[in-house]
Amino acid sequence: MTDTTDTAATPGRTKAKANGAAQRKGLKVSRVFTTEGKHPYDEVTWERRDVVMTNWRDGSINFEQRGVEFPEFWSVNATNIVTSKYFRGAVGTEQRESSLKQLLDRVVKTYRGAGEQYGYFASPKDAQIFEEELTWLLLHQYFSFNSPVWFNVGTPDPQQVSACFILSVDDTVDSILNWYREEGLIFKGGSGAGLNLSRIRASKELLSSGGNASGPVSFMRGADASAGTIKSGGATRRAAKMVILDVDHPDIEEFIDTKAREEDKVRALRDAGFDMDLGGKDIVSVQYQNANNSVRVTDEFMRAVEAGGDYALRARLDGSEIERLDAKTVFRKMAQAAWECADPGIQFDNIINDWHTNPETGRITGSNPCSEYMHIDNSSCNLASLNLMKFLKDDGSFDVELFTKAVEFVITAMEISISFADFPTEAITKNTRAHRQLGIGYANLGALLMASGFAYDSDEGRAVAAGITSLMTGVSYRRSAELAGVVGPYDAYALNADAHKRVMRKHAAACDNVKTYGVMDREILKAAVSEWQNGNNIGDKNGWRNSQASVIAPTGTIGFMMDCDTTGIEPDLALVKFKKLVGGGSMQIVNQTVPRALKTLGYQTESIEAITEYIAEHGHVVDAPGLRPEHYSVFDCAMGERSISAMGHVRMMAAAQPFVSGAISKTVNVPESATVEDFEEIYFESWKLGLKALAVYRENSKVGQPLSVSKKDTEADEPEKVIEYRPIRKRLPKKRPSQTVSFSVGGAEGYLTASSYPDNGLGEVFFKMSKQGSTLAGIMDAFSVAISIALQYGVPLEKYVEKFTNMRFEPAGMTDDPDIRIASSVVDYLFRRLALDYLPFETRSDLGILTSAERAAEVRGENPAAVESDEDDVDFAALAASAPIEKVVQKLVEQSPQVAHSSTEVLEKLQGKGADAPLCMTCGTKMRPAGSCYVCEGCGSTSGCS
Repeated sequence: MTDTTDTAATPGRTKAKANGAAQRKGLKVSRVFTTEGKHPYDEVTWERRDVVMTNWRDGSINFEQRGVEFPEFWSVNATNIVTSKYFRGAVGTEQRESSLKQLLDRVVKTYRGAGEQYGYFASPKDAQIFEEELTWLLLHQYFSFNSPVWFNVGTPDPQQVSACFILSVDDTVDSILNWYREEGLIFKGGSGAGLNLSRIRASKELLSSGGNASGPVSFMRGADASAGTIKSGGATRRAAKMVILDVDHPDIEEFIDTKAREEDKVRALRDAGFDMDLGGKDIVSVQYQNANNSVRVTDEFMRAVEAGGDYALRARLDGSEIERLDAKTVFRKMAQAAWECADPGIQFDNIINDWHTNPETGRITGSNPCSEYMHIDNSSCNLASLNLMKFLKDDGSFDVELFTKAVEFVITAMEISISFADFPTEAITKNTRAHRQLGIGYANLGALLMASGFAYDSDEGRAVAAGITSLMTGVSYRRSAELAGVVGPYDAYALNADAHKRVMRKHAAACDNVKTYGVMDREILKAAVSEWQNGNNIGDKNGWRNSQASVIAPTGTIGFMMDCDTTGIEPDLALVKFKKLVGGGSMQIVNQTVPRALKTLGYQTESIEAITEYIAEHGHVVDAPGLRPEHYSVFDCAMGERSISAMGHVRMMAAAQPFVSGAISKTVNVPESATVEDFEEIYFESWKLGLKALAVYRENSKVGQPLSVSKKDTEADEPEKVIEYRPIRKRLPKKRPSQTVSFSVGGAEGYLTASSYPDNGLGEVFFKMSKQGSTLAGIMDAFSVAISIALQYGVPLEKYVEKFTNMRFEPAGMTDDPDIRIASSVVDYLFRRLALDYLPFETRSDLGILTSAERAAEVRGENPAAVESDEDDVDFAALAASAPIEKVVQKLVEQSPQVAHSSTEVLEKLQGKGADAPLCMTCGTKMRPAGSCYVCEGCGSTSGCS
């Protein structure tokens, strides 16, 4: 796709400025992924599916659309999320999209049309090939645009394509009020924004009237309240924001302490009995909770920390020195506050601006909420991410050629979008059109490394990551230089040409610092070096079309759209995950990356099966049968028995950072036992290694959200004032509904009688076998009483079903029950029958217990959940309801979720401890980390902006 040819100027396209040429070259596009005369849609098998998404906490339906059309190889999760998030039009109307074809056509045809309008293609044939190639890549999940593209492109709404925004605020009331307004508009659309508040006068400075200024922290309160009010107005996700303050601002200490002090307030209010969970009615009284906070530090400050010196706090109006502070003391306060509540993060100003291509336009002072987009104030960036696993060939090598071609298509499409896109403010429109910032990135790096047999925290793994990142950005800038020869460089290029060229040389030179260890990383790096050399030569002649090309974003929702195992630059969350099944239900599976990694490492089929079974049961590889200890590190994950160290995450970021135009969205997670000194070391080493930004989160450090559900060990000398909840018995009334079932198991006959509360809660069972007075009859009577009393005290029926099904002893064998043809014991039969009669389909499906009609529906490829029940008048939701709870003494007992609804909850069940992740505000599922944000596997909602 790299060829160009002369073509006449196209009316309506951007002005031709380079060399004053009246005519420019259009792109000559060659086929790579598609076949001439065969549309990509005709190469795959399509099927119709029903999408019904519920809130698992109360069973309410969040979204329903039946008969949607998707390729058979797309997962249920990808289908659900794309249908509910990205299909446009009112549900139930003819205008509603119902096929992935309609979604892809809406977006891709808009890009193709804009490319023709603005003169990007040499001929209509080239435009047609480009359309089909882009469709193929999206259809086969090789990449995805960021969410706003799917929301807005090709619709009557404004064609907003950017997820990331940076605003600005000056030291005037008008500017501050405008900041509130602009943030509100961006939040309303479900996106996020960040800005630096350092231009606002400190509370220690005087106003012209003679009084003291309010200071930026006070104005943060108003912005926080505004975000808290508007955040739920986004149609697709919660709003996100970032506030930054320079380390030399006179109010820096107050800024550092803001969220830590509020966290103390949360604890005090919680202990006083107020509802301080995320979404709780009393959490709104806590301030500054809607933003990520970051301190922007300089090399001067970090050197003062290193040397034990002091530094100056400077007035905002004239830059005069107000006072001097000990650098180590301020650095310790930053680490202490982050240790307590995860804020503030840290951003390294000199490193950020040393890699800035547009310093003549203005310094980089801000970032988006997730810290991957860093550029000038009042600007935006549209993102797209590649699925790296798609380029891993069967022989274990990385397909450099196909990756290069894919990057060319993606970056071209992203560039075209700026020509037709709409933006939320006039200032952002002007700066984005003048600088044309792009943010290509990737997902599935962690899965790629594991599948290739490389540990995430290893020299080999970092070499592969560095090479791929360098190749991606190198190809992107080379394509940008070629596009500059077609439609001209970005408007601000002439002003910033020397700086832009300098940064391009820095990227190229960084390749010399990458040490290779094998064939894969050597081939990737060789291609990257060639791309930088070629691209810089073209750029010296044409300039570049884009001021920046790449970022590493969280890839939350779009990661699910591409069926990625890992997001952004992250490693695997854990070795087991939660998978939704076609037709309803779910199951816990070992990541498919694991068997592939074992095969790459040379293990035979029998060993792979044994190791995989061990992982499925234990959730980790320690002592797995036949697995060599030297291979344990390949399977290290973000969480679990063998979790990657904090510096392992930092070193991976450092490997990729020199080849990223922007920054990397990632939070470094550390255990609860980490110290403040550990935080200081992580921050300091990140600066030494050349990172642009970093956030560190200590497990269980935040209170105001429903995170870990594990019990906390308390110090023996620290009495704990907590609340205990003790169950009480709910007896059945004198008259209650019941049913009796006769059965035969292996020739032994008996009766099962089950009684329920008037509101349909199961409360009593009797098992009758053998003659009265016999040992078996006595045992069954005692067993019946024990089960009945426990049910009345609120023990869920499903726990008994989990424990007693598959229990083996005689009598066993054939039964006379058409729904349960064979039982491994009488107890196995009895609890399978109770499950079929008294548990809802979703719970039974998770346990693998279905009626004969439901199993037949599965065989026919139908939805077993749609099989009509003979018990339509039964309230299944109430059947497993627990007994009422009575407060007894001051002690808190926390309960783990009984059924997993996400990979995070699967991991919790295996580990026996809670994981720090918020609950989804839409469907109640526990979310999983995605960069510095969180993403919901149930519905695709994110806590961030990308």
